[in-house]
Amino acid sequence: MKDLGSQIAYWDGAGATKTFTHPVNLSWLAEAGPDARVLDYGCGYGRVMAELSEHGFPDVSGVDPSPALIERGRRLRPDLRLSVLESPPALPHAAGSFDVALLFAVLTCVPDDDAQAALVKELHRVLAPGGLLYVSDLLLQDDGRNRERYATHSRQFGGPYGVFSTDDGAFCRHHDPAALHALLSGFDVVRERRIEVGTMNGHRSQAVQLLVRRRQGLPGGSEP
Repeated sequence: MKDLGSQIAYWDGAGATKTFTHPVNLSWLAEAGPDARVLDYGCGYGRVMAELSEHGFPDVSGVDPSPALIERGRRLRPDLRLSVLESPPALPHAAGSFDVALLFAVLTCVPDDDAQAALVKELHRVLAPGGLLYVSDLLLQDDGRNRERYATHSRQFGGPYGVFSTDDGAFCRHHDPAALHALLSGFDVVRERRIEVGTMNGHRSQAVQLLVRRRQGLPGGSEP
């Protein structure tokens, strides 16, 4: 089975052609202010970055493990600051470097529990105290097609319920809301909403968006 923490080969191949659609609620970022230092982790081809730039956020950086997606973004928007993340989830930034971090449809692409925890811990590190993390991701779906996909993966590989493989070779994960809250337990929840989104393969799915605030210390409440 593939390494569920990265899947670079997929994102440099079929994944590099996908269109991403999770909407940004700009009002959630109003308190951060237009001068906020923003990091888009898993920025893909810079779709969300471009929207923030067009709405007056001048200090936005994006990183993604896929060189192909970053190259696509550079062709589309050469004005954006897009960088390849060489050793995910490690970021080449000092602690407290950002006021806002975005994690849009990224956890679904990192299905492994330990890899998700490491990613959230790294974002906690680079956020300034009181910084905001804006998460948008997919929930467990109730339809028969998805339930069968979850069950098939569980029978073959075990692991968290909600993991499945797509027809074009990606391993993805849909989330129990309680599991997402547990993953983000080192943050305080500021906002939460349920939405419907288009998936990268053209389906409609239920999703959740969470705006959470960084606490002092490490995720889970321990001090560094």
